[in-house]
Amino acid sequence: MEPIKSNKSSRQFYIDWLRILLIFSVFLFHIGMYFNSWEWHVKNNITVTWLNRLMWFLHLWRMPLLFLVSGVGTYYALGHRTVKKYLNERFTRLFIPFVVGIITLVPVQVYIEKIEMYSSLGSFYLEMFNGVYPTGNFSWHHLWFILYLFLISLLISPFLNYLRSDRFNTHRQRWILLLQKPLALNLYLVLLIGSQAILRQWFPESTHALYNDWAYFIYYILFFIAGFILITDRSLVKAIENQRRLYLIETVIATIFLFSISSLFTHQKLMDWLYGITGIIIGWSCGLAALGYSKKYFNKDSRWRKRLNEGIYPFYLLHQPVIIVLGYYLKNIELPIIIKMLVLILVSFVVVVLLYELLIKRFNVLRVVFGMKKVKV
Repeated sequence: MEPIKSNKSSRQFYIDWLRILLIFSVFLFHIGMYFNSWEWHVKNNITVTWLNRLMWFLHLWRMPLLFLVSGVGTYYALGHRTVKKYLNERFTRLFIPFVVGIITLVPVQVYIEKIEMYSSLGSFYLEMFNGVYPTGNFSWHHLWFILYLFLISLLISPFLNYLRSDRFNTHRQRWILLLQKPLALNLYLVLLIGSQAILRQWFPESTHALYNDWAYFIYYILFFIAGFILITDRSLVKAIENQRRLYLIETVIATIFLFSISSLFTHQKLMDWLYGITGIIIGWSCGLAALGYSKKYFNKDSRWRKRLNEGIYPFYLLHQPVIIVLGYYLKNIELPIIIKMLVLILVSFVVVVLLYELLIKRFNVLRVVFGMKKVKV
């Protein structure tokens, strides 16, 4: 039972593919936010409720799994670097794109949302720091994910040397022996459910605003740590692959129960607790199932993996402002909703890809501010 080492020969390609698919799922989720009945920055002229349940289910596991995968990726990125070099890399890759995005990408989104209040984007910029969104204008919108990753990196940095030590690895292997047993990884649910049972009493809603989002911030940290410490052990990953059907069955059972709660119970407080606990179980078991199936069928390299893996970060940064701008100009066009959905998916995707291919990847300045490595000229 050896920890996965950060070298080219041992690269786990399925993690790259899973990250790519997850970011694309975020793109589709935000397309859905334009059409479903939930409140969002800009909405289609006609909204539908049939998307709500599907998006609710996706919301339960896609971001927790993305943090888990990010934990694995951070382990690889760390390699044999010193803590100082690791923090420098995190600052360049996460904090710089976050700050630049707040100045360039987010204002476009807030302006479109409040376009009737301003004569132009320039006039909006003059009041960009006038209060905090939603009543004010300052926001980080979808860049919350980048900020949270950066803060998590800072929080774990004092412990990195210990986490790479032989002493820690000895303790870890004792747990790995236990966690390889069928469905034994569900023991981690004790931490996940326990943390939320305590914190959601005071911070019940996911706000992405940090200062009042502590329940979900700790929740994402726990998924990140699981990826960093557990999903970097070969034997445990193999056990997850072998047990993928069990975790899938667990996900299906929990999902059926989730959507049956309202018909089985009437006491609102009990229902709220059951929704919360069941949602956490789905987030964990669905994530493990996805890991297992990805390891089984997608642990292979191709020329597209490297290309997509390099471009997926800029794609994430760009996708939401592009959807919001295009959505604003498309919202009053009369088309069947499925056709309009396909049009918005296709046009948004093409615009983001063109921005990436024609601008971002060609200039080192843009590469850096979009979280990419420089290329030698």
